[in-house]
Amino acid sequence: MKKLIIFCAVILGFTAMTAMQVESTAEFKFEKETHDFGKIPQNKPVTVDFKFTNIGDEPLIISAVEPQCGCTVAKFTSTPIKKGGEGVITLTYNAATVSTFTKLATVKSNARTPVKYLYIKGEVVAAATSSSSK
Repeated sequence: MKKLIIFCAVILGFTAMTAMQVESTAEFKFEKETHDFGKIPQNKPVTVDFKFTNIGDEPLIISAVEPQCGCTVAKFTSTPIKKGGEGVITLTYNAATVSTFTKLATVKSNARTPVKYLYIKGEVVAAATSSSSK
């Protein structure tokens, strides 16, 4: 009987300690998650930096940044970002087609929210043509 009580006490103590532990993970805090380029000239690529801080307890590791289409190229901090550290995700839009656009890039990581979305938008306008008169 005494062994049973000790066994139950150990199990209860282990369960209580496990339940009290807070899950520590990495977590993003972006300065902004959407950028509006406004009006941009056709065939003039535009770039924006999305800066972020790891506000979690564990190192933040970005495994991929996947733009919605081939018209956008992504670069990102590929080394682990320690607690309180900062990183950057850079998106470059090629602006080849005259139209309004809204594009997203999917960010995959080991963060508490493992998938985040960053948005870029704007309007590509026809480039002004110069003509010379004689």
